[in-house]
Amino acid sequence: MSSDDEREEKELDLTSPEVVTKYKSAAEIVNKALQRVTSECKPKAKIVDVCEIGDSYIREQTGNMYKNVKKKIERGVAFPTSISVNNTVCHFSPLASDETVLEEGDIVKIDMGCHIDGFIAIVAHTHALQAGPITGRAADVIAAANTAAEVALRLVKPGKKNKDVTEAIQKVAAAYDCKIVEGVLSHQMKQFVIDANKVILSVSNPETRVEEAEFEENEVYAIDIVASTGEGKPKLLDEKQTTIYKRAVDKSYHLKMKASRFIFSEISQKFPLMPFTARALEEKRARLGLLECVNHELLQPYPVLHEKPGDFVAHIKFTVLLMPNGSDRITSHPLQELQPTKQIDDPEIKAWLALGTKTKKKGGGKKKKGKKGDKAEESTEAEPMDATNGAETQG
Repeated sequence: MSSDDEREEKELDLTSPEVVTKYKSAAEIVNKALQRVTSECKPKAKIVDVCEIGDSYIREQTGNMYKNVKKKIERGVAFPTSISVNNTVCHFSPLASDETVLEEGDIVKIDMGCHIDGFIAIVAHTHALQAGPITGRAADVIAAANTAAEVALRLVKPGKKNKDVTEAIQKVAAAYDCKIVEGVLSHQMKQFVIDANKVILSVSNPETRVEEAEFEENEVYAIDIVASTGEGKPKLLDEKQTTIYKRAVDKSYHLKMKASRFIFSEISQKFPLMPFTARALEEKRARLGLLECVNHELLQPYPVLHEKPGDFVAHIKFTVLLMPNGSDRITSHPLQELQPTKQIDDPEIKAWLALGTKTKKKGGGKKKKGKKGDKAEESTEAEPMDATNGAETQG
């Protein structure tokens, strides 16, 4: 079958039904993994144990797929499970020796990803360790992130530009008297590429510039929204907390230390393209070797960042496929009930939320999820953005 070779040459995208299936299978697994992890987030649970539950579930479920195919299909964790608590913004996925536990009342951000054959589905969700509705500023910040995510879903569509989304999400956060956190990027994704060229800035400022880009049909994006009741300018407090890295494929350097060479060769074999956690490496040698690799830019670190103590931070991330018949959000998780102190009165934000996510089909498109998605759209104007809006479409 020579057409196979031709297919290899051509970049695989959503025009191939097989690719869409792989994205959706990865999404189904990561959504279930998130459900599992959320249910394990209980007071006194050790964070590292909960992270391991997420990663193990993804490895197990992906391992059961495509077992009997001739050509080996890579699959597994696309982003290690991270559980960042309260004013910690992101990327907290501690080493096995870490004793940090969750406490009653914690606001927990869960971030994770799964891939099948390099087609990546990632998701992040915010969960409070409490019974009953979330109130006060904690509810404001979660509502800000969720509403901004709903607006972004409606603006990331063919013909729109990345800067339209940046401006809109900042406006939504301001309506809840919150800030969008600086330095968080939403990326286009391609096969085996978690951070492709087209980028959406969370906050536009003179220091961080990205090229203007227009969204196109058949693209895939990870929309990443982090909101804070603080200043939205997080700091790196301790480099030792960083445990997530990704190999920088375009860099090379001859490492001097034996420990570094050992660890880099292990990374190149096990995690050639996807982010990974140092937990998965030979821990004794890892710390020493990783340092030299990072210093010479062979690895890109994902630092653990913090807002000020007392600040609330919320994180919502989802994967969206820009299909010919509209946007298909494939990863999500229902939120708890929110009772924010602010309402959305701004007519522009209301108009964004009223936009549909599906385009009108000429013929009767028989999309399975279309019906459910449309139902969610009808409820988008509910005020305040209540927890279930748009979240139940994927369950």
